[in-house]
Amino acid sequence: MPPELLNNDPAGFAWGVWCDRTPKLIQQIKDVNAYGPDQLRSLDLLLEEIQSGVMAPLDTWSAGREVWAKWGNEYFGKPWLQAPFLWSESYFYRRLLQAVGYFEPGPWRGLDLFAPLKETELRDPALESDLESLHEMESRPVQALGQLKLLAALWGNRADLGFRIQTALDPATAVHDQILRDDSADLWKHLSPEATVIIVADNAGRELIADLLLMDHLLEQNLAGSISLHLKPRPYYVSDATTGDLVSCLRRLTDTGGVAAAVSQRLRTTIADGRLTVDVNDFYCAPWSYHRMPASLRHAFEHASIVVMKGDLNYRRLVGDRHWSPSTPFEEVTGYFPAPVVALRTLKSDVVVGLEPDLLERLDVTAESWRTNGRFGLIQANTDRRHRDTD
Repeated sequence: MPPELLNNDPAGFAWGVWCDRTPKLIQQIKDVNAYGPDQLRSLDLLLEEIQSGVMAPLDTWSAGREVWAKWGNEYFGKPWLQAPFLWSESYFYRRLLQAVGYFEPGPWRGLDLFAPLKETELRDPALESDLESLHEMESRPVQALGQLKLLAALWGNRADLGFRIQTALDPATAVHDQILRDDSADLWKHLSPEATVIIVADNAGRELIADLLLMDHLLEQNLAGSISLHLKPRPYYVSDATTGDLVSCLRRLTDTGGVAAAVSQRLRTTIADGRLTVDVNDFYCAPWSYHRMPASLRHAFEHASIVVMKGDLNYRRLVGDRHWSPSTPFEEVTGYFPAPVVALRTLKSDVVVGLEPDLLERLDVTAESWRTNGRFGLIQANTDRRHRDTD
């Protein structure tokens, strides 16, 4: 495979993450949480280490230290900018949890440091009008409504918080020309009343609500016999969805009333009867691509009719966060995956595969930062089971 994307290219996306976004994020965390001097000092020291020091292992008393010591053996003692982007990002979020005492006995144990940011999004008045307008969508033909809800789940992953479910559900404004590849027909072909579907979630808030609307549609219309929603086991990547975020989104739907509340009630019923299950796996917070998935996760994927990977991080982990040529076939890169797979992703980082050369030429000429600005989306599928490596 091509080499991994590193942090040390001043023209690369990763460089901007460490030099601009990371300091702002740490300041946000300090601003929205009521941390004491110990937590604030630890956050400052972490930022100082990233900017001018070398990557240090977890503290001796920190949970998971031995595992991370093995994983990071070749990176510890070197500057952060010399490490692979995917690996160091995951480790950064693990270090954030250590800095605020997430794993240790004390008042901050188990508390989501990103919760205030997630709650702000769920309280946005624009979301209220979005959810109240859902009843207008229910009169659409079932097939068309399903496709529009699929698009809402796609565009829910946009980089800006200006995403509107109502906009995504409106064919006139669904920005179809910004979908660089649309294999959605392959997804619908793999759905049936007996289908077992796994949806690997990405962000909480608007995106998870859009995902819930799609899951409700699949179960209500007998397009899936069961759905397993895979969430993060702990706070991760600022807005990644945890079980707590699922509960918050269901409550938000209920509080809205009308169609939104009916969706929430149906989903609660499917959770109670086992048609909708919730799963977490520690690998979702590990610093690796899916090439290194554990046996437990491989087993779950192998028994699925189709796996839907949501978001930019899952895409990077699915194809490998590497210097791929954008025209490399998606089917070739994901041939190792043990199940039919569909990626729903808006582009917010450098890696991308499966695009036609003429499209790439137009994008490179006319669309500045098209790989990273969140404007463009992909629905890419590899549903051929015949050549999968299950060894």
